[in-house]
Amino acid sequence: MAVSMRKRLLQELGELRYLPTGKRIRARRGDRVVADSLDAVLVWEPRRVVPVYAVPIRDVQGTLSPAAGRAGTQMPVFLDEQAGPALGPGVGFAAHTCHGTALDVVTDDGVCPGAAFRPADEVLSTLVLLDPEAFDWWEEDEPILGHPRDPFHRVDVRRSSRRVRMKLGGLLLAESERPLAVFETMLPVTRFYLPRDDVRVRLVPTATRTYCAYKGAASYYSVDGVGDAGTDIAWSYESPLPDCPQIAGLVAFHQERLDLVVDGTPIDRPRTPWSEVG
Repeated sequence: MAVSMRKRLLQELGELRYLPTGKRIRARRGDRVVADSLDAVLVWEPRRVVPVYAVPIRDVQGTLSPAAGRAGTQMPVFLDEQAGPALGPGVGFAAHTCHGTALDVVTDDGVCPGAAFRPADEVLSTLVLLDPEAFDWWEEDEPILGHPRDPFHRVDVRRSSRRVRMKLGGLLLAESERPLAVFETMLPVTRFYLPRDDVRVRLVPTATRTYCAYKGAASYYSVDGVGDAGTDIAWSYESPLPDCPQIAGLVAFHQERLDLVVDGTPIDRPRTPWSEVG
């Protein structure tokens, strides 16, 4: 009997998972090296959809001490229709979902509270997970921003002639016959990136900024006249990473929060971490 690859992969989401990497990984705090390792490992805590780097304790160039008030497991915060409770990319490092010890990283420059975590797992017992946001990171001699890339994740951008219409509360937001369709591994939605000329409403810039490890820094926009649902409903990558140059300057909308019609067929709103406002 055929097996759904999405279903099979989601079955592993509740496990503590790891994958060695051949890259030299360095974490810095200001001018100080906090970790420098040739034996780093990508680790996904249970219910995590993105990995963090873990390094051997011997490769940490600082003191690790128990972090007061940071022990214990925190509950997941969103529901994926197939995966069940899971932790999205925006959930902070402190939300640990396996047994272990939260640790402060102490250097001559000060303390990074709770920036490390030692899992209580036999296989990973000699490693500590490090907070992606607490340090500046290098893979070999290339700086990276955000969480490490998942080697099982890819982003495909394709030109499309499908007719896309997006409405919210009866207001036509955008209509296009020249979208770019963006497909991401395990994301249960095809993102449509549209030329700005095909957006039918005024986009109001907001202060919200996010960073995608695969696409780069995104700027957000709201739409007036539709209440809270229009807050930060659209975004654009003005200077995307070299992996996705085609989407530069185009506009995408949170399809989870609006009514989408593609080639005349209404599309059900998917349930993702971005389904709720805020």
